[in-house]
Amino acid sequence: MDATPSRGAVDLSPNAVTVLEKRYLIKDEAGQPAERPEDLFWRVATTIAAPDAKYGASEGAVEALAEAFYDVMVSRRFMPNSPTLMNAGRPLGQLSACFVLPVADTLSNGQDGIYDTLRAMALVHQSGGGTGFSFSRLRPRNDIVRSTMGVASGPVSFMSLYDSSTDVVKQGGTRRGANMGILRVDHPDVLDFIHCKDDTTKITNFNISVGVTDAFMRALEAGEAYDLVDPRSGAVVGQQDAREVWNLIIEGAWKTGEPGIFFIDRANHYNPVPHLGSYEATNPCGEQPLLPYDVCNLGSINLGLFLKDGDIDWDHLRRVVHLTTHFLENVIDANSYPLPEITDLANRIRRIGLGVMGLADLFVRLGIPYDSDEAVELGRTIQQFVDDEAKNESERLATIRGVFPEWEKSIWGPDATCARDADGNRIRPMRKLRNCNVTTVAPTGTISIIAGCSSGIEPLFAVAFMRNQAGVLMPDVNLDFLAIARQEGWHTDELMARIASEGHINFPEVPTKWQRVFVTANQIAPEWHVRMQAAFQDHNDSAIS
Repeated sequence: MDATPSRGAVDLSPNAVTVLEKRYLIKDEAGQPAERPEDLFWRVATTIAAPDAKYGASEGAVEALAEAFYDVMVSRRFMPNSPTLMNAGRPLGQLSACFVLPVADTLSNGQDGIYDTLRAMALVHQSGGGTGFSFSRLRPRNDIVRSTMGVASGPVSFMSLYDSSTDVVKQGGTRRGANMGILRVDHPDVLDFIHCKDDTTKITNFNISVGVTDAFMRALEAGEAYDLVDPRSGAVVGQQDAREVWNLIIEGAWKTGEPGIFFIDRANHYNPVPHLGSYEATNPCGEQPLLPYDVCNLGSINLGLFLKDGDIDWDHLRRVVHLTTHFLENVIDANSYPLPEITDLANRIRRIGLGVMGLADLFVRLGIPYDSDEAVELGRTIQQFVDDEAKNESERLATIRGVFPEWEKSIWGPDATCARDADGNRIRPMRKLRNCNVTTVAPTGTISIIAGCSSGIEPLFAVAFMRNQAGVLMPDVNLDFLAIARQEGWHTDELMARIASEGHINFPEVPTKWQRVFVTANQIAPEWHVRMQAAFQDHNDSAIS
């Protein structure tokens, strides 16, 4: 399976070609592309199909699977996460985007101390992955350090250390490192944390989120104070007014986009393997809660390409969901992980994250405004379908390969041994799955450019704008809008220039119907963003970014 299938060139936009040439294609010694996009997709397809041989597939079956993987990528109906595109079939071989590393309250203990994890972070970044951390175990600022009789500098100071290290290690040599820093809302340093990125020139390699607990939310609803707990001693060391803290979070998010919120207790309620530990943090984008040393490989289906006779082609979508679930399951076996602890956990729980992109494109092609009840309900239906079919395929794979090794004690396990909630009730119905989780919704920032579609489940950013991608300014014009304008006879270069300049399409030349259908992110009320996210969260193992 060495030769790329002899087919025509992949239908890619100029922007997609630019991104691939700058960041994804193998380069020669002069820094010039040494492979075509077709070669990249075949390199990925053959690498990810190969693990089927481990489970008894014939050489012919493996080659047929590689062809299917190739077809679904070159048709732009599916893209795996960037490390898979970059590293499959190459010496590095690290294929996952998302990792979480633990940070213990000690400088070094040989495993997960502050400086031990700093080293692990550098190795993950070097391999092309992004990292999430909870700094909630670290003692608060000015707490006594008995070994030196000095005082602790606090979590925010060590975030700055990790940020500085990230500056000097690019992910896989192709992109800057990315991190998520999380601090529980009941940590005594939570106010310092909320304000740590008020200066947007500081801690630039981190997204930050506050780990919000159920106890905090109850205090917020009641208008009461809540306890602050020293993680070193477990003692209550103070209180904060919940509404004051909430308002500070909201103000920061409004001013700078940070901090975000991680509903940590809610996430842990659906932790599929609680016997292995609790969720403390997420990946850098926030859609993937992970255990310490946990990892997830992601991939996204381009919904805008599943239309037939003016409706969704559900049969085609089902086939692609099954194929791409198989793809992501195989990534686990094809992967070369940066740390042995990560390798071990990945194989014990086999977490994958199949998501979607191109939702806004789908709505446009169906003539449905994003901010409408019809769109929200269709979004919920689509995500339920993807989640159901991905689990059906995971069950099928389990009949051949076995359930994931930690299945019996998981939330999916049998009644006699499964994880249960605090009241002793099942959390999920028993299912013999190959993967502990199967779905998530990633932001798809770069792979959506390659696929030529809108990102994730977001509304259209704009109909025409200049995109800065990896230092390259690229014009981005919505091709559906352009085609309609030309077909109906109201397209002019002057109109497109005004749209790009002013960031909207509310001009007399644009029919009212299309102004409504091509609604953009800045025109949509916040409630509609939340409603759409909630609709997709209803049938999602992980989260949404």
